[in-house]
Amino acid sequence: MEHPLFQFQYCPKCGSKYFEVHNEKSKQCTDCDFTYYFNPSAATVALILNEQNELLVCRRAKDPAKGTLDLPGGFIDMAETGEEGVMREVKEETGMEVIKANYLFSLPNIYIYSGFPVHTLDMFFRCTVTDTLHLKAMDDAADAFFIPLKKINTMEFGLGSIRKGLEKALNEDLIHP
Repeated sequence: MEHPLFQFQYCPKCGSKYFEVHNEKSKQCTDCDFTYYFNPSAATVALILNEQNELLVCRRAKDPAKGTLDLPGGFIDMAETGEEGVMREVKEETGMEVIKANYLFSLPNIYIYSGFPVHTLDMFFRCTVTDTLHLKAMDDAADAFFIPLKKINTMEFGLGSIRKGLEKALNEDLIHP
């Protein structure tokens, strides 16, 4: 595997072309001595059940994995907590208001964005929404709907980390409050 910073050729501090591998997760500039450490981006995933014990899923509107099933979520913005990020992402993708977000677990992931590998730490939350009456696919979601837990086929989910996280949540019964 290539170094995570292989596409970064110049020092972000001084612009020097002498920006070289320092160790497995950093590069260092030999001109100004600046060291840049490559750390994962934070992302969220929402697990939302309705009163019929069905899980909210979305259909991806964009690549990667366009057209496959997904769970609501996305990247956390700067100055946001994980809870704030998952609440915002659910609102942007489904129109629903999250009133409670309980952290469950996290998984490392590599998300390919525009051909660039973005290392992420995906944080899974069990979320409670005010109601499901305002459910509407928006933003990155082409569709949003509920599936009975017993009918979920994790292989229909296009992103590996979502499949793995959903399998963990189902197998360990982490979805139910």
